[in-house]
Amino acid sequence: MIVAIVLLGLPALAQEATRSPTPIPVRLPARAIDVVRGLEHPWGLAFLPDGRLLVTERAGRLRLVAPSGRLSDPLAGVPGVATGGQGGLLDVALSPSFAQDRLVYLSFSEPGAGGAGTAVARGRLGERGLEGTEVVWRQVPKVTSEFHWGSRLVFRPDGTLFVTLGDRLSRRDAAQDLAVTIGKIVRINPDGSAPRDNPFVGRDGARPEIWSYGHRNVQGATLDARGELWTAEHGARGGDELNNPRAGRNYGWPIITYGVDYSGTRIGVGTSRPGMEQPVYYWDPVIAPSGALFYTADRFPAWRGDLFLASLQRRGLVRLRLLNGRVAAEERYTLTPNARIRDVRQGPDGLIYLLTDEPNGRIVRLEPER
Repeated sequence: MIVAIVLLGLPALAQEATRSPTPIPVRLPARAIDVVRGLEHPWGLAFLPDGRLLVTERAGRLRLVAPSGRLSDPLAGVPGVATGGQGGLLDVALSPSFAQDRLVYLSFSEPGAGGAGTAVARGRLGERGLEGTEVVWRQVPKVTSEFHWGSRLVFRPDGTLFVTLGDRLSRRDAAQDLAVTIGKIVRINPDGSAPRDNPFVGRDGARPEIWSYGHRNVQGATLDARGELWTAEHGARGGDELNNPRAGRNYGWPIITYGVDYSGTRIGVGTSRPGMEQPVYYWDPVIAPSGALFYTADRFPAWRGDLFLASLQRRGLVRLRLLNGRVAAEERYTLTPNARIRDVRQGPDGLIYLLTDEPNGRIVRLEPER
């Protein structure tokens, strides 16, 4: 049964965000059908106009999946990635004008001087893979860490691209530094340049591609019906966040947070500070969100308009019902067999597709129960 947040009452203080009531997971009210197995830690998924799927494997492979479930050999043209830890080949997105330009965008952990950093490349999809692949944007600086890459790619209706970027774990203080892109969400043009109406364009000491800052590790990102960005962000021990990031806003990490360090020690100054944004909602215990979707189709009419989050920690799906920009209710579903869910996407058929984060990972299609 979906847990209504309104039953919990409003936050006690104006500066406090609403905390998840941690509802007990229930059986998923849908049929889970395996589309394909045998993927090594799949991370991102995109649907081609001809019915095929593009899927990334963290180890550095990009593959095609036919509607029949046939899995292709690894495609050519994928840039070299820094594998290890949480790094590798990560998200994939099609150009908004894919029907004309055939461009595919990839986010990945790019090796280089000083370590590695999140980067975005694009190439034209041909018969054997990507052609003319080029890196259009790079996180600065590169650092020696295998963690917290962020890496979701979301195109806006205006054709610009959001890229989510983690704090790289060892560089969390840099999330407050506008001179670097660690711990940020950036907004770029398809060629990697900064749009002229970004909030920090022309500001001395600030990177012009930055959209918002003070983020820890955003691995879930999607647009709502109005075209606004919503993100799900990993906290430390406690403090996973749902945010609606606005241009130029500071989301506080690591100065404010609802979590504590893995050692149990306090992080920052507490849960609020003037000039820093509160999350829309937070989880403690965490759900480890990775992948986000506003469901807009009719195959599951009771879910239309709801926000789905993939969960690595609770190994299932989290469904949120929003009302006037706030979470009104939450429900959690378990997937059988139990698996970490890396991504959740809506297919052109109106069904919901999941990626399982496993050495023998799967693409799973959810269909209405008969």
